[in-house]
Amino acid sequence: MAKATTIGNFYKWEKEHPNKPFLKQPFGDRWEVTTWGEAGQMARKLATGLKSLGLRDKAHIGLVSKNCREWVIADLAIMMAGYVSVPFFPTLKSDQINEVLRLGDVDALFVGKMEVWEEMQKGVPEDLPVIAFPHYEGNSKVERGHQWHDFMNQFEPIEGTPVPGWEDIWTIVFTSGTTGTPKGVVLLNSVNGATEELIEKANHLKVSLEGDNRFFSFLPLNHIAERVVVETTCINYGGTISFTESLDRFAKNLQDTKPTIFFAVPRIWTKLQMGVLSKMPQKRLNTLLKIPIVSGIIKKKIKAGLGLDQARVVVSGAAPMTQEQKDWFHSLGFPLAEGYGMTENCAICTFLPWDEKKPSSVGKAQEGSEIRIDPETSEILYKAPWNMVGYYNSPDKTAETLKDGWLHTGDQGKLDEEGYLFITGRVKDTFKTAKGKFIVPAKIEKKFETNTDIEQVCVVGLGCQQPILLVYPSEIGLTKDQATLKASLEQSLKEINAELPNYQRVSTVVITKEAWTVENGLLTPTLKVKRPKVNDRFRQDYIAWEESKEAVLFE
Repeated sequence: MAKATTIGNFYKWEKEHPNKPFLKQPFGDRWEVTTWGEAGQMARKLATGLKSLGLRDKAHIGLVSKNCREWVIADLAIMMAGYVSVPFFPTLKSDQINEVLRLGDVDALFVGKMEVWEEMQKGVPEDLPVIAFPHYEGNSKVERGHQWHDFMNQFEPIEGTPVPGWEDIWTIVFTSGTTGTPKGVVLLNSVNGATEELIEKANHLKVSLEGDNRFFSFLPLNHIAERVVVETTCINYGGTISFTESLDRFAKNLQDTKPTIFFAVPRIWTKLQMGVLSKMPQKRLNTLLKIPIVSGIIKKKIKAGLGLDQARVVVSGAAPMTQEQKDWFHSLGFPLAEGYGMTENCAICTFLPWDEKKPSSVGKAQEGSEIRIDPETSEILYKAPWNMVGYYNSPDKTAETLKDGWLHTGDQGKLDEEGYLFITGRVKDTFKTAKGKFIVPAKIEKKFETNTDIEQVCVVGLGCQQPILLVYPSEIGLTKDQATLKASLEQSLKEINAELPNYQRVSTVVITKEAWTVENGLLTPTLKVKRPKVNDRFRQDYIAWEESKEAVLFE
């Protein structure tokens, strides 16, 4: 199946296995199943409907919704109609959606499962055609525009197997961005062919090429990693995609799905780890794992409890994972692999299979790609057939990022003699203390992340004599009284500072009052810390905190 467009692969499954389950949508304990054939019929009617709107050739169609079956069906319809998908996070405010609709030259918009439509819609131009997904209980009612079933059922299914050109734009994905204006990453249909070849040669994801795959979709589908690892991989190779109903139902939905491939970001792995430790403290777990027969029973019980007992591979990506956390999951027998990538290279850069023991590395360059390290800045440079062609309508930013075919990632790193990559920080995250010393936050943050009382960490201190560490406690940390929590962090501070050069030693640890979330603007939708926003929120207190006589403070 190599070298076929994603929609071309869909036609294959639609024709050969029309009655096989494809999309599974939960409603409480009931799951509604959409087959490949049913999804095809709906997408074909929608494609005809989109073409009836009188849009320009290769029009840009927006998609804003939490993950659900309609998201995938709408995406298929966009491809069938020969249009370009432009997906957005379903948490955007009105000014943010207005900005990306304008930047992306969006001609029509699918609006679906979300909780903020009442406010968001103020930023959607009145003359923009809107197609609303069916209403999901507990989410906003979208009464504007065309309604999903009414709109779709007006039209006959598009016939044949229309496919876009290999060099046509597949999608424009706006980066969630930790800084600045969102940038629209342009990816061509050809990147899907390149990633297919990669799977068929290396198959790090343990994909069954015969369609025996179960995927669980909960990370935002408009984020490139979820789109590539879950949606397009399932369409290319067959299987089912099950969705999560809500945060409250996540654990139950995951247990029901029993995915064969499970992808999550480090924040989710942390929550899964804390969930296990809240029921079985580490000391007791360590004791039980030392008893041969009991150890096997405990591992099976934990895997089954999480719904991951049938996973051929579990993958972490989108942000660095600590080695201690990888070791913890490995101790329970999880085949935890790690991938490194970004929107600009289709979420594919390096991969570290679970059985390759290379502490703190994110693996080697994926087959068919190359990595170089800039000798002056230590920036990671990357060349691959799945790199973006540029940022939409932004030649200046494109020229800054793509130079002579090399993607300038913005990440800093180093390669060892075997070609394994180690990420050391972000070029723009580096800051200077009042002593004129450069601080690379990631190096220090990783050391503190080993403390299970902490969930969120951020090293700051521009203009201070020494770095300051802001933290928010984990679920385990939140159960402890202030004195116990403070003592735990004081011990970590003492031990870690002893390992660091003088200029890198943290002067003060500050426990913030509230968690850092997407809603309060301190995290991106992919749960990465927005360092500039953190600085804006807390900068006025840095000097006072640094001059405090206490090593650990509560905000």
